[in-house]
Amino acid sequence: MRAIKVVDYDPSWPRRFAEISAEISVLLGDVVFSIDHIGSTSVPGLAAKPKIDLDVVTISDGILPTAVDMLRAADFVFHGDRGEKRWAFTRDHDGYGFKLYLCGPNKRAHRERLVFRDYLRDHPDRATAYAELKRRLAVEADGDRGLYTGGKTAVVGETLRLASLMT
Repeated sequence: MRAIKVVDYDPSWPRRFAEISAEISVLLGDVVFSIDHIGSTSVPGLAAKPKIDLDVVTISDGILPTAVDMLRAADFVFHGDRGEKRWAFTRDHDGYGFKLYLCGPNKRAHRERLVFRDYLRDHPDRATAYAELKRRLAVEADGDRGLYTGGKTAVVGETLRLASLMT
């Protein structure tokens, strides 16, 4: 198993997201409703795995098969449906990677990712604690991505609960 690498925040991550987002906008055109920077690289100052995560939301569920075919034809590596009709793709991009999640509008997973991101952006103390947990888990997991991800579940759930109290 390959080691899980969590690095200090890189100020180039927003620019990298913008580059990927522009490429996706050109590729998918009118089928895109929004492209959102999600995950730890979207939170200024937060340590993260050096991979840009983004959610691409289409204008309808019906257009998803066409969008999947368009991304596959553009040499994105297809990883299948991650549930809730949310397809994952990856591709190395000029020496760094990204993970793209393609979904239709009004998907719970997409809304939760935005809520989680925004809460961490607005609560630096919570982001710092999350970064410390991720660094610890990266060492403890010893390359086991399931263990690493599973170790964050309780904190993510608690953060979403705290965010819901604010609305």
